Amino acid sequence: MDHLLSTASETIDHIQTKAKGPEGKLPLTDAMLRNSPSGDLFGLSQNVGMGWSPNNLRGKEILLLSTQGGMKDSNGFPIALGYHTGHWEVDQLMKEAAMEINRAGGIPFAAYVSDPCDGRSQGTRGMFDSFPYRNDAAIVYRRLIRSLPTRKAVVGIATCDKGLPAMMLALASMHDLPTVIIPGGVTLPPEYGEDAGKIQTIGARYSANEITLEEAAELGCRACATPGGGCQFLGTAATAQVISEALGLSLPHSALAPSGQDIWREMARNSARAVIEMEKMRITTKDILTDASIHNAMVVHAAFGGSTNLLLHIPAIAHAAGCTIPTVDDWIKVNRQTPRLVSVLPNGPEYHPTIRAYLAGGVPEVMLHLRNLGLLNEDVMTVTGKTLRENLDWWEQSERRRQMKNRLKMADGIDASEVIMSKEQAQKKGMTSTITFPTGNIAPEGSVIKSTSIDKEKIDENGIFYHKAEVKVFTSERDGIRAIRQGRIAAGDIMIVSGCGPLGTGMEETYQLTSALKHLSFGKHVTLITDARFSGVSTGACIGHVGPE
Repeated sequence: MDHLLSTASETIDHIQTKAKGPEGKLPLTDAMLRNSPSGDLFGLSQNVGMGWSPNNLRGKEILLLSTQGGMKDSNGFPIALGYHTGHWEVDQLMKEAAMEINRAGGIPFAAYVSDPCDGRSQGTRGMFDSFPYRNDAAIVYRRLIRSLPTRKAVVGIATCDKGLPAMMLALASMHDLPTVIIPGGVTLPPEYGEDAGKIQTIGARYSANEITLEEAAELGCRACATPGGGCQFLGTAATAQVISEALGLSLPHSALAPSGQDIWREMARNSARAVIEMEKMRITTKDILTDASIHNAMVVHAAFGGSTNLLLHIPAIAHAAGCTIPTVDDWIKVNRQTPRLVSVLPNGPEYHPTIRAYLAGGVPEVMLHLRNLGLLNEDVMTVTGKTLRENLDWWEQSERRRQMKNRLKMADGIDASEVIMSKEQAQKKGMTSTITFPTGNIAPEGSVIKSTSIDKEKIDENGIFYHKAEVKVFTSERDGIRAIRQGRIAAGDIMIVSGCGPLGTGMEETYQLTSALKHLSFGKHVTLITDARFSGVSTGACIGHVGPE
């Protein structure tokens, strides 16, 4: 045991058994001592014990929650890795928000519940924990909020597929507190290489002799071009950021900001100021999350062509907020009325990364188009303390809007209207509504398909996708991806992957399959039907959420 527990004698000699303690006096009053819970009083002792000045204990306490993961040294180099880039840099947002609260005379508190990476757990047993994590984390966040009884407001900072929905669920349930979400932003695409969605198919493409070992190794190294933020496509992480803003829980033009950059850090400071103002104005979460704001989020989801996983998250947020839960009929109506206006990865038709959507104007730019179509309720309150109408009026005339679009043109040579379009422009590009909900003999309770992402070659002149063939049935995702890699799936096949829904493996995500089919040369000629769910970056003729299982 000596080699495990060896200790230098001088280390033992220097062990201390008492300390002087913080100097000064707590700002106690007669009324506090007679009437306050002992926990409130002991909390003051804890605060100064952690180093806070006893002279600065009268400020309002604001709780910061985040998904931070990993550990860096003082120079920012990794000491211990996180699970993904989405939570690697959010500590910077925490610090910016905390310092802003401190400057305003408040007392910031910080707590953390880190989150997994759906990309990292694809095809592994870890995926079985992905969806349950959302609810578990939301419960822990709620408990952390309630465990600081003296907090006056809460700021949530999160980025990715499950951490951000969990944060939204937790804050949505804090009906009587001011709350703000700070989205964690996006990572940048490499100057040369592939995005973080396509790169997850290197195994399938290599097995099909479509790339070399050397290409796979080099492309895989470059895919996450900057150390922070969610993936560069409009998957579940980016869509959740968009939805947070569309709900009014985040500041205008905060979703999809480039992680690690000054504009991103500025957003954290602005968000801290916003929650301070909300507390002064007595605006709370129940003033923001209403049936109307839930409807607005559904409309924005359709206009962006967002991840199908938000079909699971938005109803859960509505439930937590005490709002009416959207039905399948509500989703169908919204998707029939709302044109898709955003051309980004993975839907196309032009595969712009999410940073370009941000520079093209992001959520407020899309909402301007939707306002002109009469699809939004503009009277909803937002975390700015103003209504959506007032926010959009400001955005339409803002210098920020003009400068963002100019930056996109200067940096990438792209006009903003090529990324975020009017209804007429989108129709000319052949862009169709986002999601369809087919029913039939094998899906009597419905199913979900991101119809806008089916290859246009497979749609007939009447807008119908038709595929008739013998079916190859698999009872696990692992068996399905093995068949693809071994060449047992060919153009014209129909694959069914069953037993992977809520009563099977817990509604796992099947991105291994859908991504392989998207990026293999023959994949657009294969149809996938499953009771599982899809990654937000999934595309193609993939029908999921089949019910009943």
